[in-house]
Amino acid sequence: MPQNELMEGDLQQKNEVSQKDLMEGNLHRKIKMFQKGMTRTAKMSQKRLMKQDLGELDVAKLHPLSPEVVSCQPTTNIGTIGHVAHGKTTVVRAISGVQTNRFKCELERNITMKLGYANAKMKTALGLCATSMSCGSGEEDNPLFDEPGYENCRMKLLRHVSFVDCPGHEILMATMLNGATIMDGAFLLVAANESCPQPQTLEHLSAVDILNLQNIVILQNKVDLVSEHQAKNQYQAIQEMVKGTAAEGAPVIPIAARLKYNIDVRDFVSPPHMIVIRSFDVNKPGCGVDETKGGVVGGSITRGVMKVNQVVELRPGLLGKDDSGNRICQPIYTRVISLFAEQNELQFAVPGGLIGVGTTMDPALSRCDRLVGQILGEVGTLPDVSVFLMRQLLGVRTQETQMVKVSKLRKGETIQVNVLSMVSKAKVVALNNGRARMQLAQPVCTRSGEKVALSRCIEKHWRLIGWGEILGGNTLDVRPPVPSGLYSRENQAPFSQK
Repeated sequence: MPQNELMEGDLQQKNEVSQKDLMEGNLHRKIKMFQKGMTRTAKMSQKRLMKQDLGELDVAKLHPLSPEVVSCQPTTNIGTIGHVAHGKTTVVRAISGVQTNRFKCELERNITMKLGYANAKMKTALGLCATSMSCGSGEEDNPLFDEPGYENCRMKLLRHVSFVDCPGHEILMATMLNGATIMDGAFLLVAANESCPQPQTLEHLSAVDILNLQNIVILQNKVDLVSEHQAKNQYQAIQEMVKGTAAEGAPVIPIAARLKYNIDVRDFVSPPHMIVIRSFDVNKPGCGVDETKGGVVGGSITRGVMKVNQVVELRPGLLGKDDSGNRICQPIYTRVISLFAEQNELQFAVPGGLIGVGTTMDPALSRCDRLVGQILGEVGTLPDVSVFLMRQLLGVRTQETQMVKVSKLRKGETIQVNVLSMVSKAKVVALNNGRARMQLAQPVCTRSGEKVALSRCIEKHWRLIGWGEILGGNTLDVRPPVPSGLYSRENQAPFSQK
């Protein structure tokens, strides 16, 4: 079967999985065929990308549009947010050609349940055929334009971006907040065939307000399903909804994603700092000791340049107690052995975009997203938080279709705190003059001034109720690096992990 037919066919099949396919056990076979096709395409395209050379690297001269950077790695993160079933995943697929729903549970329910990722290159045609297009991350930078009559016209690479596809269901709000921490901008999806605003549309809009996300574009999706009069009426409703929010004044673009219609300065000099939002054990069960690979973490670099063979640390790392019963943390020290942007292998990675980092650490530490919320960089603290409550609870409807009022924080209650990509339960231990001291269930690695999201358990679901700003906290004792600077089982002991 031709390679392009394999990819296109499997993309459609993955999105239209039938119950018969699931019963016959064909789902895993389809996913494997899709992944093999993507890998073969990436290997062929890798030869046409700009080469990176660590020997000639000068970080002072790097910028997001450096040819050796933008060719291989995305440098901007764009999130898709909005109510469930408003077309977020479809928009990403229309732009990038990548189906971000890859887990069996997502394919069975046809909804996004985990953060989805896809990279895309934005290109423009030079000469008389002035037009723009997008394609996969591994595609050639300057291919010939395939439009009839313009065979000699070449495309020029403008941007390389990553899309962070967030779930819209109300019970997955914490997952959406994790994805929002690495966004440079966002597409707010609003379905034209439903009333505006929907509960999670408001909740996601408040989340980007909390995180001070300024670059927002509103996509009025599914305009092919409504009349022109209905679309105009909803446009007015959207303008009313965004008044006083970060999205006020944002452009509203009508699109039909399924039909593909109408579809900051970076710091390269500072030490690398990366927010971890996924972690994996890529080893297959039963593989030999010599074939075992180290743990892999995925996320976005916020500043600095990360290089292959560089020694790094993950904080807070491992948590435990010393012989005196005092709580301490042991950062995980490891070495970067590989860097990938999808299937593009890198020698160094710069801020922006989503990156996979292969390391030498024990893969048992990274399996099943165990390192989500860790920071590649600075020391973590237990923060004091200055709290500002919203006037009403977002995302919940009562029988009278009115919003539920938010009560003030109470001493002794347990809430959920999102700090960067870390989600932690927190007990309110003191309240004074608009400030709250919270005892976190697990330490976080962050700085003073960072904004955090606060959620309360309402009707058995964690619902966003407000935001706060970190003023300070108690710093844990951090064990120094081992002599080799690398992680091993032996040099993490001895302390109790009770």
